[in-house]
Amino acid sequence: MPDQDARRRIPRTDALLALPALVEAATRHGERVVRAAVTEAQQQARDGRITPEEVPAAAEAALPRRPTSLRAVINATGVVVHTNIGRAPLSAGAIEALSLAAGYVDVEYDAETGARARRGRGTIAALLDAVPAAGGALVVNNGAAALVLATTALAAGREVVVSRGEMVEIGDGFRLPDLIESTGARLREVGTTNRTTLADYRAAVGPETGCILKVHPSNFRVEGFTSSVGVAELSTLGRPVVMDIGSGLLHPDPLLPVEPDATTALTDGATIVTASGDKLLGGPQAGIILGEAATVERLRRHPLARALRVDKLTLAALEATVRGPRTPVTAYLHADPAEARRRTEALAAALGRKVVDVVGRVGGGGAPGLELPGCAVELPERCAAGLRRGDPCVVARVERGRCLVDLRCVPPEQDDRLEAAIRAALADGI
Repeated sequence: MPDQDARRRIPRTDALLALPALVEAATRHGERVVRAAVTEAQQQARDGRITPEEVPAAAEAALPRRPTSLRAVINATGVVVHTNIGRAPLSAGAIEALSLAAGYVDVEYDAETGARARRGRGTIAALLDAVPAAGGALVVNNGAAALVLATTALAAGREVVVSRGEMVEIGDGFRLPDLIESTGARLREVGTTNRTTLADYRAAVGPETGCILKVHPSNFRVEGFTSSVGVAELSTLGRPVVMDIGSGLLHPDPLLPVEPDATTALTDGATIVTASGDKLLGGPQAGIILGEAATVERLRRHPLARALRVDKLTLAALEATVRGPRTPVTAYLHADPAEARRRTEALAAALGRKVVDVVGRVGGGGAPGLELPGCAVELPERCAAGLRRGDPCVVARVERGRCLVDLRCVPPEQDDRLEAAIRAALADGI
């Protein structure tokens, strides 16, 4: 049983909360969290698990190490846009923009006149500068929201004409037919799974047609006896054409020849282009809408747009992404093979392991089937779990009984931390 006199020496709560280290901690974690840590440390002393003199240190040790439950992860999978670990890592400029936008900013305020201003005007200007083919731009909270807003504003109570080959599932069980029908529009399917012609669309278009929808298939390819209709042909049918390009590529990229981009789609005649901001564009999660000025304004004025709007943090990070230098996503996709191999071989030599050839992926539904040749350090399969549970958390690839550490998406400045994490994982369980 704990010594009753020792219990009397347990520091009082107010005295502990006044300690400089805990006062500082309260500014980061909040008083409720700090008070809970103090209470737990005091209870440990009452139970005799620690001495009264150890209570302050125990309270500090019980505080969260991070202000969020999210953990930073080193992406050693070779998948550039990895949905499960946050898709696009932000650029330094976007991170700086987030910090600035965390305080009071003129998101809807004109400092010159003192009057209310158009929300997100800087971000919209950046998008229009980046894609001159667009007459207007709008930002909502994700790619699916952009598509929902477009089809609601253009076709609620009417028909959306779409090819059967483009009735895709976008992930986690969400299917395009369900998404569109939730807007109050009716789907008019044309063609077959593998072949759709312009005549199929022409036969379906009529007085009830609100828009024609063209969807870029993500995460899969249909090969062989196939045909589809491009935006240029669809634009001749006299109805608005909504093109969902998915991944957010603003301009053609020679590395991704079959991946649609906003500039080409608009030049070909699309009325509206919808895309995600956190995939190939390399920015924050956002839905980007580009297109004919009058139609974009129609979407902006729709009541649903208010429910889908983004906050100041997203607007700031997206503007910095569009205006800034190339993003980490672009850098990783276009990584120098020779430099990647040099780093990988140096890491393998330091660990006494071998280098094997691997194939990376774009990820996030972008360029399905495209292989990104690379190399990786080969480790025993058991290391994968140790790497995930370590500090830092490292997510590697498990393939054919091996743990493969691919440096494609690992910044060079993280190499030393990665080596230390691998050494710890190798030592674990020996």
